[in-house]
Amino acid sequence: MKLNDIRDNEGARHRRIRVGRGIGSGKGKTAGRGQKGQKSREGVSINGFEGGQMPLHMRLPKRGFNNIFAKDYAEVNLGAIQKAVEAGKIAEGASLDHAALQAAGLARGGKDGVRLLAKGELTTKLSFTVAGASKGAIEAVEKLGGSVEVIAVVPAAEKAAAKKNSKRDAKKA
Repeated sequence: MKLNDIRDNEGARHRRIRVGRGIGSGKGKTAGRGQKGQKSREGVSINGFEGGQMPLHMRLPKRGFNNIFAKDYAEVNLGAIQKAVEAGKIAEGASLDHAALQAAGLARGGKDGVRLLAKGELTTKLSFTVAGASKGAIEAVEKLGGSVEVIAVVPAAEKAAAKKNSKRDAKKA
């Protein structure tokens, strides 16, 4: 085999069909859209429209509910932390908070802080400062001589509002 013999398999690459470019192309005049009407025109958005019949997405019942006041925690399992310690991302005996866990690539998101969960096994003594922890996680960490401090995290939006209010109060005084 030579480099100049290499070809794609037959039919592996398709040329784009240029529609509306004359009758000789086979896709001229109406460009394969039929005659007239809404669907022959540009900018049509009728997905889900069923000719006036109640559409399927409206016929199905609504279910459940989305709590707008729910806290957004980054959930971190003890097993994942142990893996990070073994990989050298976290030092043994370290004190870990949200920033440290984010730097190690364990806590993604979580605008209301980190919640520590007991899935997996921890074999290293560590201390944690987190927004929440399960009973099992606290027991597992304290059994190894570590500590878990649960603090109330103030979200960034509330911090900004408090800062704005303190500036306003300072101007009044």
